[in-house]
Amino acid sequence: MRNTQSTVIGEATLADLRASLKGDVITPHDEEYQLARRVWNGAIDRHPAVVARCTGTADVLSTLEFARSEGLPIAVRGGGHNVAGFGTCDDGLVLDLSPMKGIRVDTSAGTVRAQGGVLWGELDRETQAFGCATTGGLVSTTGVAGFTLGGGIGWLMRRHGLAVDNLCSADVVTADGALVTTSLESEPELLWGLRGGGGNFGVVTSLEFALHPVGPLVVGGAVFHPAESAGELLRFYADWTRSLPDELTTMVVFLTAPPQPFIPAEYQGAPLVAVAVCHTGDTSDALEALVPLRGFGEPVADVIGPMPYVSLQSLFDHSAPYGIRTYWKTAYLDDLDEAGIDELVAQAAALRDLFPLSAVHLHHMEGALTQEPQGGAAFGHRDHRFVLNLIGMWSDDDEHARHVGWVRGAWDAMQRHTTGAPYLNFLGDEGLDRVRDAYGSRAYDRLVQVKRRYDPDNIFRINQNIDPGTT
Repeated sequence: MRNTQSTVIGEATLADLRASLKGDVITPHDEEYQLARRVWNGAIDRHPAVVARCTGTADVLSTLEFARSEGLPIAVRGGGHNVAGFGTCDDGLVLDLSPMKGIRVDTSAGTVRAQGGVLWGELDRETQAFGCATTGGLVSTTGVAGFTLGGGIGWLMRRHGLAVDNLCSADVVTADGALVTTSLESEPELLWGLRGGGGNFGVVTSLEFALHPVGPLVVGGAVFHPAESAGELLRFYADWTRSLPDELTTMVVFLTAPPQPFIPAEYQGAPLVAVAVCHTGDTSDALEALVPLRGFGEPVADVIGPMPYVSLQSLFDHSAPYGIRTYWKTAYLDDLDEAGIDELVAQAAALRDLFPLSAVHLHHMEGALTQEPQGGAAFGHRDHRFVLNLIGMWSDDDEHARHVGWVRGAWDAMQRHTTGAPYLNFLGDEGLDRVRDAYGSRAYDRLVQVKRRYDPDNIFRINQNIDPGTT
């Protein structure tokens, strides 16, 4: 519920902020405010006192100084795709990096540097011009910065590691207004913290990633089965994924069949279960590796084949439209046993009544992400086989309770089959204990020490927060 108190900032003070910024300053009196206050998750309805759209580091420095002088809470927004809605706030300041779109590919070094407002579709477009990529999000409108700082699972992870594993360096404006460049050679403990520690340590104005030869074509797509076959498909999948090459990343999706021409008319709008895939190796090797999957059972559709990597990266965009209301719960699984499969199938059966966007995603991990990068990373939980994401999505306010209720009920039912720990990027606003669980005690305690060094007053707290006063 909206807090009845609101922050009022004097016009003269706002004029000073406007004069110090190249970017726009938006308040509740401005026409664009209703859009500026929003984030991707339409269930988040917050009213900041001011939104500052920063065009560069100088704007970030001025905005941060203003927020601190006025005692305003600070929400930092990159792509705004966070399910918990941390890219906005009530009665505070949104430091919006979305105008910061600079991208520079260095082919000689094999790296790419992206500013804090870049989206994955934008980064992929630039890197694919040179036949390269780094592990990115499964929805092309996701922000590069937030996705990376929370871990970053994507189609390239089993071959090239998580997004954080490919993070080489970053420029960070810290709470005291200093600009710090962190790398393995400079401020390495901050780099360790950024590799999974979220936005706890400052405003990340740019990130540098290692690039890998990828594309322009990969073998990708999905094979779809009737929901009635889900149990058999999952039993096959649990065994098949034990011997996959690292070039092949897959996920299981329980969904409502879209009205697309590749889905037979009689199945459109019906519950289906699909296995989506990406193979980044040789095409003949890819097709051979996928023979068991494509030969299993009686699929209703098979749309696996060579496709542009950028097309695969946007394959799920239609399932995550801007402004959709959504609620997630997540957990890791060490394996898929018989009882866990039966429970997951039973819970997913409710999707028949949650038409059309609620879904279940089960990501296969392992491969390269089991190894930490040089210098280490705060991201943990590398030894689990799968990560589960239960996704409630709806467009009508009246549907809120039904979708949230299903997610919570399904999560409760699955708990005895999971490790209990969440993946940070899929975690909602669930409190300190769940943040601790996302790291484990040892990594969390180390993160506290990094937090105390770079943000001892917890200025950056509208996030999956590392409390500097808690050990």
